Amino acid sequence: MNLTIENIVLVGSLLLLISIIAGKTSYKFGVPILLFFLGIGMLAGSEGIGGIQFNDPKTAQFIGLVSLNFILFSGGLDTNWNSIKPVLKEGIALSTLGVLLTALSLGAFVYFITDFTIYESLLLGSIVSSTDAAAVFSILRSRSLALKTNLRPTLELESGSNDPMAYVLTLAFLTLVVNQDQSAWSILPMFLQQMILGGAAGFLFGKISKYIINKIKLDFEGLYPVLVISLMFITFSATDTIGGNGFLAIYICAVYLGNQDIIHKKTILKVFDGLAWLMQIVLFLTLGLLVFPSEIIPIVGIGLLTALFLILIARPVGVFISLIFFKMKMRRRLYISWVGLRGAVPIVFATYPLLAGVEKANMIFNIVFFISVTSVLVQGTTLSLFAKWLHVALPEKAKKLTATDLLLTENPKALMKEIGVTQNCFAVDKEIVELGFPKNAIIAMIIRDNNYITPNGSTKIMAEDTLVVLADKAEVFDEVNETLKI
Repeated sequence: MNLTIENIVLVGSLLLLISIIAGKTSYKFGVPILLFFLGIGMLAGSEGIGGIQFNDPKTAQFIGLVSLNFILFSGGLDTNWNSIKPVLKEGIALSTLGVLLTALSLGAFVYFITDFTIYESLLLGSIVSSTDAAAVFSILRSRSLALKTNLRPTLELESGSNDPMAYVLTLAFLTLVVNQDQSAWSILPMFLQQMILGGAAGFLFGKISKYIINKIKLDFEGLYPVLVISLMFITFSATDTIGGNGFLAIYICAVYLGNQDIIHKKTILKVFDGLAWLMQIVLFLTLGLLVFPSEIIPIVGIGLLTALFLILIARPVGVFISLIFFKMKMRRRLYISWVGLRGAVPIVFATYPLLAGVEKANMIFNIVFFISVTSVLVQGTTLSLFAKWLHVALPEKAKKLTATDLLLTENPKALMKEIGVTQNCFAVDKEIVELGFPKNAIIAMIIRDNNYITPNGSTKIMAEDTLVVLADKAEVFDEVNETLKI
Protein backbone atom coordinates (compact mmCIF):
# COMPACT_ATOMS: atom_id res chain seq x y z
CA MET A 1 0.00 0.00 0.00
CA ASN A 2 1.30 3.46 -0.90
CA LEU A 3 0.57 6.24 1.57
CA THR A 4 -1.42 9.07 -0.02
CA ILE A 5 -3.05 12.23 1.27
CA GLU A 6 -6.41 10.45 1.03
CA ASN A 7 -5.56 7.41 3.15
CA ILE A 8 -2.79 8.59 5.48
CA VAL A 9 -5.21 9.83 8.16
CA LEU A 10 -7.21 6.58 8.12
CA VAL A 11 -4.13 4.36 8.17
CA GLY A 12 -2.47 6.48 10.87
CA SER A 13 -5.56 6.44 13.06
CA LEU A 14 -5.93 2.67 12.77
CA LEU A 15 -2.27 2.14 13.65
CA LEU A 16 -2.63 4.42 16.68
CA LEU A 17 -5.72 2.56 17.87
CA ILE A 18 -4.09 -0.84 17.41
CA SER A 19 -0.95 0.37 19.21
CA ILE A 20 -2.88 1.64 22.24
CA ILE A 21 -4.91 -1.59 22.54
CA ALA A 22 -1.80 -3.74 22.08
CA GLY A 23 0.05 -1.59 24.59
CA LYS A 24 -2.62 -2.21 27.23
CA THR A 25 -2.27 -5.96 26.64
CA SER A 26 1.53 -5.83 26.75
CA TYR A 27 1.50 -4.14 30.16
CA LYS A 28 -0.38 -7.11 31.66
CA PHE A 29 2.26 -9.54 30.39
CA GLY A 30 5.24 -7.41 31.40
CA VAL A 31 6.42 -6.72 27.83
CA PRO A 32 7.67 -3.16 27.25
CA ILE A 33 4.91 -1.24 25.51
CA LEU A 34 7.37 0.45 23.14
CA LEU A 35 8.25 -2.89 21.56
CA PHE A 36 4.63 -3.35 20.55
CA PHE A 37 4.58 0.04 18.86
CA LEU A 38 7.73 -0.91 16.95
CA GLY A 39 6.38 -4.35 16.07
CA ILE A 40 3.11 -2.94 14.76
CA GLY A 41 5.08 -0.55 12.55
CA MET A 42 7.08 -3.47 11.13
CA LEU A 43 3.93 -5.53 10.54
CA ALA A 44 2.35 -2.59 8.73
CA GLY A 45 5.48 -2.03 6.61
CA SER A 46 6.37 -3.14 3.11
CA GLU A 47 7.47 -6.62 4.26
CA GLY A 48 4.59 -7.04 6.72
CA ILE A 49 0.91 -7.76 6.32
CA GLY A 50 0.09 -4.05 5.88
CA GLY A 51 2.32 -3.63 2.85
CA ILE A 52 2.81 0.11 3.43
CA GLN A 53 5.68 1.36 1.26
CA PHE A 54 7.87 3.65 3.35
CA ASN A 55 11.58 4.10 2.69
CA ASP A 56 12.26 7.74 3.48
CA PRO A 57 15.01 8.27 6.10
CA LYS A 58 14.70 12.06 5.80
CA THR A 59 11.01 12.04 6.76
CA ALA A 60 11.70 9.52 9.53
CA GLN A 61 14.48 11.73 10.87
CA PHE A 62 12.19 14.78 10.85
CA ILE A 63 9.46 12.87 12.71
CA GLY A 64 12.12 11.61 15.12
CA LEU A 65 13.47 15.07 15.91
CA VAL A 66 9.97 16.51 16.49
CA SER A 67 9.03 13.53 18.67
CA LEU A 68 12.23 13.77 20.72
CA ASN A 69 11.47 17.44 21.38
CA PHE A 70 8.18 16.50 23.02
CA ILE A 71 9.58 13.47 24.86
CA LEU A 72 12.57 15.33 26.33
CA PHE A 73 10.53 18.43 27.14
CA SER A 74 7.84 16.38 28.90
CA GLY A 75 10.51 14.49 30.83
CA GLY A 76 12.12 17.77 31.84
CA LEU A 77 8.81 19.22 33.05
CA ASP A 78 8.33 16.14 35.26
CA THR A 79 11.85 16.37 36.73
CA ASN A 80 11.80 17.70 40.27
CA TRP A 81 14.85 19.81 41.12
CA ASN A 82 14.79 18.86 44.80
CA SER A 83 14.95 15.19 43.79
CA ILE A 84 17.81 15.52 41.31
CA LYS A 85 19.87 18.06 43.24
CA PRO A 86 21.44 15.43 45.56
CA VAL A 87 22.41 13.29 42.53
CA LEU A 88 23.24 16.09 40.09
CA LYS A 89 26.98 15.33 39.96
CA GLU A 90 26.37 11.60 39.46
CA GLY A 91 23.83 12.31 36.73
CA ILE A 92 26.17 14.68 34.87
CA ALA A 93 29.04 12.18 35.14
CA LEU A 94 26.87 9.41 33.70
CA SER A 95 25.48 11.56 30.90
CA THR A 96 28.89 12.84 29.77
CA LEU A 97 31.84 10.66 30.78
CA GLY A 98 29.67 7.53 30.94
CA VAL A 99 28.37 8.09 27.40
CA LEU A 100 31.87 8.78 26.07
CA LEU A 101 33.35 5.64 27.65
CA THR A 102 30.46 3.52 26.38
CA ALA A 103 30.95 4.84 22.85
CA LEU A 104 34.72 4.27 22.89
CA SER A 105 34.63 0.76 24.36
CA LEU A 106 31.82 -0.41 22.08
CA GLY A 107 33.51 1.22 19.08
CA ALA A 108 36.74 -0.66 19.84
CA PHE A 109 34.83 -3.95 20.05
CA VAL A 110 33.02 -3.34 16.74
CA TYR A 111 36.36 -2.50 15.09
CA PHE A 112 37.75 -5.82 16.36
CA ILE A 113 34.91 -8.07 15.12
CA THR A 114 33.99 -6.33 11.83
CA ASP A 115 35.64 -4.84 8.77
CA PHE A 116 34.54 -1.33 9.80
CA THR A 117 37.16 1.42 9.90
CA ILE A 118 37.94 2.84 13.34
CA TYR A 119 35.84 5.96 12.71
CA GLU A 120 32.89 3.90 11.40
CA SER A 121 33.14 1.71 14.51
CA LEU A 122 33.22 4.73 16.81
CA LEU A 123 30.27 6.21 14.90
CA LEU A 124 28.25 3.08 15.63
CA GLY A 125 29.36 3.18 19.27
CA SER A 126 28.33 6.84 19.54
CA ILE A 127 24.88 6.24 18.05
CA VAL A 128 23.98 3.69 20.75
CA SER A 129 25.97 5.29 23.59
CA SER A 130 23.08 7.01 25.40
CA THR A 131 20.18 5.51 27.27
CA ASP A 132 16.82 6.26 25.72
CA ALA A 133 14.63 8.81 27.52
CA ALA A 134 11.40 7.50 25.99
CA ALA A 135 12.16 3.91 27.04
CA VAL A 136 13.36 4.77 30.56
CA PHE A 137 10.59 7.28 31.34
CA SER A 138 7.81 5.05 30.03
CA ILE A 139 8.99 1.86 31.75
CA LEU A 140 9.87 3.42 35.11
CA ARG A 141 6.67 5.48 35.25
CA SER A 142 4.21 3.02 33.75
CA ARG A 143 5.28 0.36 36.22
CA SER A 144 5.58 2.87 39.06
CA LEU A 145 8.84 1.33 40.23
CA ALA A 146 9.65 2.53 43.73
CA LEU A 147 13.45 2.56 44.09
CA LYS A 148 15.68 3.26 47.07
CA THR A 149 18.15 6.07 47.71
CA ASN A 150 17.54 8.45 44.83
CA LEU A 151 17.97 5.76 42.18
CA ARG A 152 14.97 6.81 40.14
CA PRO A 153 15.91 10.51 39.85
CA THR A 154 19.46 9.44 38.96
CA LEU A 155 18.22 7.22 36.14
CA GLU A 156 15.72 9.77 34.84
CA LEU A 157 18.27 12.59 35.00
CA GLU A 158 20.79 10.48 33.09
CA SER A 159 18.35 9.37 30.39
CA GLY A 160 16.98 12.90 29.95
CA SER A 161 20.38 14.58 29.74
CA ASN A 162 22.65 12.10 27.94
CA ASP A 163 21.09 12.31 24.46
CA PRO A 164 22.86 15.64 23.76
CA MET A 165 26.25 14.01 24.41
CA ALA A 166 25.45 11.07 22.13
CA TYR A 167 24.16 13.48 19.47
CA VAL A 168 27.40 15.51 19.53
CA LEU A 169 29.54 12.34 19.38
CA THR A 170 27.44 11.03 16.47
CA LEU A 171 27.89 14.27 14.50
CA ALA A 172 31.59 14.39 15.36
CA PHE A 173 32.45 10.86 14.20
CA LEU A 174 30.13 11.18 11.20
CA THR A 175 32.20 14.21 10.20
CA LEU A 176 35.38 12.14 10.53
CA VAL A 177 33.91 9.29 8.48
CA VAL A 178 32.87 11.63 5.67
CA ASN A 179 36.04 13.77 5.85
CA GLN A 180 38.74 11.23 6.59
CA ASP A 181 41.52 13.77 6.14
CA GLN A 182 40.42 15.66 9.28
CA SER A 183 42.15 15.19 12.62
CA ALA A 184 40.21 13.73 15.55
CA TRP A 185 41.15 16.84 17.55
CA SER A 186 39.29 19.02 15.04
CA ILE A 187 35.96 17.94 16.52
CA LEU A 188 36.78 19.29 20.01
CA PRO A 189 35.75 22.92 19.28
CA MET A 190 32.40 21.71 17.91
CA PHE A 191 31.84 19.60 21.03
CA LEU A 192 32.54 22.50 23.39
CA GLN A 193 30.41 24.90 21.35
CA GLN A 194 27.45 22.51 21.27
CA MET A 195 27.46 21.82 25.00
CA ILE A 196 28.24 25.35 26.30
CA LEU A 197 25.81 27.17 23.99
CA GLY A 198 23.15 24.48 24.51
CA GLY A 199 23.31 24.73 28.31
CA ALA A 200 23.36 28.53 28.39
CA ALA A 201 20.54 28.86 25.84
CA GLY A 202 18.40 26.35 27.72
CA PHE A 203 18.61 28.31 30.96
CA LEU A 204 18.07 31.65 29.20
CA PHE A 205 15.04 30.42 27.25
CA GLY A 206 13.66 28.88 30.46
CA LYS A 207 13.66 32.27 32.20
CA ILE A 208 12.22 33.99 29.11
CA SER A 209 9.52 31.32 28.76
CA LYS A 210 8.47 31.68 32.39
CA TYR A 211 8.13 35.43 31.98
CA ILE A 212 6.07 35.09 28.79
CA ILE A 213 3.76 32.39 30.21
CA ASN A 214 3.02 34.32 33.41
CA LYS A 215 2.74 37.78 31.90
CA ILE A 216 0.78 37.13 28.72
CA LYS A 217 -2.97 37.18 29.29
CA LEU A 218 -4.68 34.59 27.10
CA ASP A 219 -8.45 34.34 27.03
CA PHE A 220 -8.57 30.53 27.00
CA GLU A 221 -6.81 28.07 29.28
CA GLY A 222 -6.32 25.64 26.36
CA LEU A 223 -4.03 28.15 24.63
CA TYR A 224 -1.35 27.93 27.33
CA PRO A 225 -0.09 24.45 26.31
CA VAL A 226 -0.02 25.70 22.71
CA LEU A 227 2.07 28.66 23.86
CA VAL A 228 4.51 26.33 25.63
CA ILE A 229 4.79 24.14 22.50
CA SER A 230 5.77 27.19 20.46
CA LEU A 231 8.35 28.21 23.09
CA MET A 232 9.74 24.66 23.07
CA PHE A 233 10.31 24.68 19.32
CA ILE A 234 11.76 28.20 19.42
CA THR A 235 14.22 27.06 22.09
CA PHE A 236 15.33 24.05 20.04
CA SER A 237 15.57 25.75 16.65
CA ALA A 238 17.15 29.00 17.90
CA THR A 239 19.79 27.08 19.86
CA ASP A 240 20.51 24.86 16.88
CA THR A 241 20.79 27.93 14.61
CA ILE A 242 23.53 29.51 16.73
CA GLY A 243 25.45 26.22 16.84
CA GLY A 244 24.32 24.98 20.25
CA ASN A 245 22.82 21.62 21.20
CA GLY A 246 19.06 21.96 20.84
CA PHE A 247 18.29 18.75 22.77
CA LEU A 248 20.27 19.94 25.79
CA ALA A 249 18.60 23.37 25.58
CA ILE A 250 15.02 22.09 25.60
CA TYR A 251 15.72 19.68 28.45
CA ILE A 252 17.27 22.39 30.66
CA CYS A 253 14.48 24.82 29.69
CA ALA A 254 11.84 22.22 30.64
CA VAL A 255 13.52 21.36 33.96
CA TYR A 256 13.59 25.06 34.82
CA LEU A 257 9.91 25.57 33.92
CA GLY A 258 8.83 22.40 35.68
CA ASN A 259 10.24 23.70 38.96
CA GLN A 260 8.71 27.19 38.72
CA ASP A 261 5.20 28.36 39.49
CA ILE A 262 3.59 29.05 36.13
CA ILE A 263 0.00 29.73 35.15
CA HIS A 264 -2.13 26.65 34.38
CA LYS A 265 0.80 24.38 35.19
CA LYS A 266 -1.42 21.37 35.85
CA THR A 267 -3.05 21.69 32.44
CA ILE A 268 0.33 22.12 30.73
CA LEU A 269 1.77 19.03 32.44
CA LYS A 270 -1.21 16.87 31.53
CA VAL A 271 -1.22 17.99 27.90
CA PHE A 272 2.51 17.34 27.52
CA ASP A 273 2.20 13.93 29.15
CA GLY A 274 -0.41 12.96 26.55
CA LEU A 275 1.62 14.48 23.71
CA ALA A 276 4.75 12.63 24.85
CA TRP A 277 2.88 9.33 24.66
CA LEU A 278 1.50 10.24 21.24
CA MET A 279 4.99 11.11 20.00
CA GLN A 280 6.42 7.85 21.38
CA ILE A 281 3.79 5.87 19.48
CA VAL A 282 4.26 7.87 16.26
CA LEU A 283 8.05 7.64 16.53
CA PHE A 284 8.18 3.88 17.07
CA LEU A 285 5.56 3.23 14.39
CA THR A 286 7.53 5.32 11.90
CA LEU A 287 10.83 3.61 12.70
CA GLY A 288 9.08 0.23 12.45
CA LEU A 289 7.84 1.15 8.97
CA LEU A 290 11.37 2.19 7.97
CA VAL A 291 12.88 -1.19 8.89
CA PHE A 292 13.11 -4.07 6.43
CA PRO A 293 13.18 -7.35 8.42
CA SER A 294 14.89 -9.19 5.53
CA GLU A 295 17.90 -6.88 5.98
CA ILE A 296 18.06 -7.59 9.73
CA ILE A 297 18.53 -11.36 9.38
CA PRO A 298 22.05 -11.24 7.83
CA ILE A 299 23.41 -9.11 10.68
CA VAL A 300 21.84 -11.07 13.57
CA GLY A 301 25.18 -12.61 14.57
CA ILE A 302 27.09 -9.32 14.66
CA GLY A 303 24.09 -7.55 16.17
CA LEU A 304 23.77 -10.10 18.98
CA LEU A 305 27.48 -9.96 19.84
CA THR A 306 27.43 -6.17 19.82
CA ALA A 307 24.25 -5.99 21.93
CA LEU A 308 25.63 -8.44 24.52
CA PHE A 309 28.93 -6.54 24.70
CA LEU A 310 27.04 -3.27 25.16
CA ILE A 311 24.76 -4.65 27.90
CA LEU A 312 27.31 -6.73 29.80
CA ILE A 313 30.60 -4.85 29.34
CA ALA A 314 30.48 -1.42 27.65
CA ARG A 315 27.59 -0.01 29.71
CA PRO A 316 28.94 -1.31 33.07
CA VAL A 317 32.43 0.01 32.21
CA GLY A 318 30.97 3.45 31.47
CA VAL A 319 28.92 3.45 34.67
CA PHE A 320 31.59 2.14 37.05
CA ILE A 321 34.37 4.42 35.81
CA SER A 322 32.19 7.56 35.65
CA LEU A 323 30.95 6.91 39.21
CA ILE A 324 34.33 5.88 40.63
CA PHE A 325 34.70 9.09 42.69
CA PHE A 326 31.22 8.90 44.24
CA LYS A 327 30.20 6.98 47.34
CA MET A 328 27.63 4.47 46.18
CA LYS A 329 26.83 0.89 47.07
CA MET A 330 27.78 -1.79 44.58
CA ARG A 331 24.20 -2.93 44.07
CA ARG A 332 23.17 0.60 43.09
CA ARG A 333 25.96 0.75 40.50
CA LEU A 334 24.92 -2.64 39.16
CA TYR A 335 21.30 -1.58 38.83
CA ILE A 336 22.23 1.67 37.06
CA SER A 337 24.35 -0.44 34.69
CA TRP A 338 21.38 -2.67 33.93
CA VAL A 339 19.00 0.23 33.25
CA GLY A 340 20.89 1.11 30.09
CA LEU A 341 17.92 0.82 27.77
CA ARG A 342 18.37 1.74 24.13
CA GLY A 343 15.23 2.61 22.19
CA ALA A 344 14.13 5.01 19.49
CA VAL A 345 16.85 7.66 19.95
CA PRO A 346 19.70 5.49 18.59
CA ILE A 347 17.53 4.51 15.61
CA VAL A 348 16.83 8.19 14.89
CA PHE A 349 20.55 8.98 15.16
CA ALA A 350 21.25 6.05 12.80
CA THR A 351 19.40 7.92 10.03
CA TYR A 352 22.20 10.52 9.93
CA PRO A 353 24.72 8.17 8.23
CA LEU A 354 21.95 7.16 5.78
CA LEU A 355 21.37 10.76 4.75
CA ALA A 356 25.11 11.49 4.63
CA GLY A 357 25.62 8.68 2.13
CA VAL A 358 28.08 6.71 4.30
CA GLU A 359 29.07 3.47 2.57
CA LYS A 360 28.09 1.14 5.43
CA ALA A 361 25.10 3.25 6.53
CA ASN A 362 22.52 0.51 5.93
CA MET A 363 24.48 -2.02 7.95
CA ILE A 364 24.98 0.49 10.76
CA PHE A 365 21.23 1.26 10.78
CA ASN A 366 20.26 -2.42 10.93
CA ILE A 367 22.77 -3.22 13.69
CA VAL A 368 21.52 -0.23 15.72
CA PHE A 369 17.93 -1.36 15.25
CA PHE A 370 18.80 -4.88 16.42
CA ILE A 371 20.67 -3.55 19.46
CA SER A 372 17.75 -1.29 20.44
CA VAL A 373 15.18 -4.07 20.21
CA THR A 374 17.42 -6.50 22.12
CA SER A 375 18.09 -3.93 24.85
CA VAL A 376 14.43 -3.07 25.43
CA LEU A 377 13.42 -6.74 25.27
CA VAL A 378 16.13 -8.05 27.62
CA GLN A 379 16.62 -5.15 30.03
CA GLY A 380 13.15 -3.62 29.84
CA THR A 381 11.40 -6.83 30.86
CA THR A 382 13.69 -7.44 33.83
CA LEU A 383 13.90 -4.04 35.54
CA SER A 384 11.50 -5.02 38.33
CA LEU A 385 13.13 -8.43 38.76
CA PHE A 386 16.66 -7.00 39.01
CA ALA A 387 15.46 -4.33 41.44
CA LYS A 388 14.23 -7.09 43.75
CA TRP A 389 17.35 -9.23 43.30
CA LEU A 390 19.65 -6.32 44.09
CA HIS A 391 17.42 -5.14 46.97
CA VAL A 392 17.00 -1.63 45.57
CA ALA A 393 13.20 -1.76 45.27
CA LEU A 394 10.70 -0.36 47.75
CA PRO A 395 7.12 -1.53 48.25
CA GLU A 396 4.71 0.49 46.10
CA LYS A 397 3.06 1.92 49.22
CA ALA A 398 6.44 3.31 50.31
CA LYS A 399 6.92 5.28 47.12
CA LYS A 400 7.36 9.00 47.79
CA LEU A 401 5.31 11.46 45.77
CA THR A 402 7.21 14.17 43.94
CA ALA A 403 6.02 17.76 43.64
CA THR A 404 4.64 16.91 40.19
CA ASP A 405 2.83 13.88 41.59
CA LEU A 406 1.25 16.09 44.27
CA LEU A 407 0.21 18.66 41.67
CA LEU A 408 -1.43 16.08 39.40
CA THR A 409 -2.90 13.85 42.08
CA GLU A 410 -6.66 13.50 42.11
CA ASN A 411 -6.80 12.63 45.82
CA PRO A 412 -9.66 14.54 47.45
CA LYS A 413 -8.66 17.50 49.61
CA ALA A 414 -11.17 17.01 52.38
CA LEU A 415 -10.11 19.79 54.76
CA MET A 416 -11.24 23.36 54.23
CA LYS A 417 -10.24 26.57 55.94
CA GLU A 418 -11.07 30.23 55.38
CA ILE A 419 -8.02 32.48 55.64
CA GLY A 420 -8.37 36.25 55.83
CA VAL A 421 -5.89 38.47 54.00
CA THR A 422 -4.85 41.55 56.00
CA GLN A 423 -3.49 44.82 54.63
CA ASN A 424 0.09 43.94 55.63
CA CYS A 425 -0.03 40.39 54.26
CA PHE A 426 2.78 39.37 51.88
CA ALA A 427 0.23 38.11 49.32
CA VAL A 428 -1.49 41.47 48.77
CA ASP A 429 -1.32 42.66 45.14
CA LYS A 430 0.43 39.47 44.07
CA GLU A 431 -0.79 36.91 41.56
CA ILE A 432 -1.37 33.41 42.94
CA VAL A 433 1.33 32.05 40.63
CA GLU A 434 3.89 34.28 42.38
CA LEU A 435 3.17 32.95 45.88
CA GLY A 436 4.85 29.52 45.73
CA PHE A 437 1.72 27.89 47.14
CA PRO A 438 2.10 24.35 48.64
CA LYS A 439 1.49 21.62 46.04
CA ASN A 440 -1.03 19.74 48.16
CA ALA A 441 -3.27 22.74 48.81
CA ILE A 442 -5.41 24.86 46.52
CA ILE A 443 -7.25 28.16 46.72
CA ALA A 444 -10.67 26.93 45.70
CA MET A 445 -12.45 30.27 46.00
CA ILE A 446 -11.94 33.91 46.96
CA ILE A 447 -14.60 35.88 48.79
CA ARG A 448 -14.30 39.56 47.89
CA ASP A 449 -16.91 42.21 48.75
CA ASN A 450 -19.50 39.48 49.32
CA ASN A 451 -18.81 38.11 45.83
CA TYR A 452 -17.40 34.67 45.10
CA ILE A 453 -14.46 34.47 42.67
CA THR A 454 -13.08 31.26 41.14
CA PRO A 455 -9.34 32.00 40.89
CA ASN A 456 -6.59 30.87 38.55
CA GLY A 457 -2.85 31.45 38.56
CA SER A 458 -3.12 35.01 37.27
CA THR A 459 -5.69 36.11 39.87
CA LYS A 460 -4.40 38.90 42.15
CA ILE A 461 -4.90 38.67 45.91
CA MET A 462 -6.37 41.84 47.40
CA ALA A 463 -6.43 43.15 50.96
CA GLU A 464 -9.54 42.04 52.90
CA ASP A 465 -9.98 38.97 50.67
CA THR A 466 -11.04 35.72 52.28
CA LEU A 467 -9.32 32.70 50.77
CA VAL A 468 -11.18 29.38 50.84
CA VAL A 469 -8.28 26.91 50.98
CA LEU A 470 -8.59 23.14 50.53
CA ALA A 471 -5.89 20.72 51.72
CA ASP A 472 -5.46 17.00 52.33
CA LYS A 473 -3.77 17.33 55.77
CA ALA A 474 -4.22 19.76 58.65
CA GLU A 475 -0.49 20.59 58.86
CA VAL A 476 -0.57 21.88 55.28
CA PHE A 477 -2.45 24.95 56.53
CA ASP A 478 0.67 25.90 58.54
CA GLU A 479 2.63 25.90 55.25
CA VAL A 480 -0.10 28.03 53.68
CA ASN A 481 0.07 30.59 56.52
CA GLU A 482 3.86 30.68 56.21
CA THR A 483 3.61 31.19 52.41
CA LEU A 484 1.09 34.00 52.79
CA LYS A 485 2.95 35.36 55.85
CA ILE A 486 -0.30 35.76 57.72
